[in-house]
This record gives sequence, C-alpha cells and structure tokens, in this order.
Amino acid sequence: MHLIINDEQDKHLISKTLLQTVEKVLKALAESENVANEKEVGLIFVDDEIIKELNNNFRGKDMPTDVLSFALSESEEHNPCCIDDTLGDIYISVERAMEQAEEYGHSTEREVCYLALHGLLHLVGYDHETQEEEAQMTAKIEKVLEQFNLSR
Repeated sequence: MHLIINDEQDKHLISKTLLQTVEKVLKALAESENVANEKEVGLIFVDDEIIKELNNNFRGKDMPTDVLSFALSESEEHNPCCIDDTLGDIYISVERAMEQAEEYGHSTEREVCYLALHGLLHLVGYDHETQEEEAQMTAKIEKVLEQFNLSR
C-alpha cells in the first residue's frame, strides 16, 4: 500500500516519529487485509473546522468528528477490488485526536494510529453498524496496535 500524507492543519505539530509510526501501523493492517501493494491511500490531517464541514457535507452531521473515510469504491467486500489504484482517503482531526487521547488516558500517538486504522478498515469494507461488527473492527485495530507497543 502506498500512503500519501498531507497535513492541512496548523494548530498542532505532527512529529516525524508520529508520521512514521502511523505509516507502519497502516501498512501492517493493509498487509493483514491483503491490500495490494499498488493501492494508494490518502491520510489527511485536518482541524475540527475542516472535519466538521466534511461531516456536514457528506453525512449531514453539523459537528466535528474524529475520523472520516471516503472510499473510492463503496464495495461491501472486505478485500478491495483492483479496478483502480486509489483505495480512498482518511481524514483525521488532530484536535479531536488530542482531546480523546487525554480523555482516554493514553498517548496522542496511540489515538492517531487507532483512528487511522479505523479509517483504513472502512476503506476496505468494514463497518460498525452492529455490536459484532464493531467488536471485529476493534479487535483488528488492537491486534495491530499491540504489534507496535501501542496497546492500552
């Protein structure tokens, strides 16, 4: 998987170490989900204002959120098709991630990685409409985070 990272916010500095860690965890999940190496994913860091606008425009929810995913294909399959090289984009509110890290009592690094992994699972077809689906997504995320010593 090829990851393109853009930082479109200027409220918080995102360290090189955090960017490297996020890339590693996303690639680990991509490998476990059999995402083709040529697939491209955009990871965009934004502030609450931008994510609120996206959330309102695309989900009809006029409030900021922590992460949004926009898949190129809205396929129900868990393995992305190979029609196009772009899998989709993941938007993370850095403000929301920092607030949630403090609220949950763990590092910003863990929270950003959690949100990025959550977003990638959506891009490859997972959802959390039921408790079972949510548990499945959480288990996959926690497994990857443990590999990088980012567990709770």
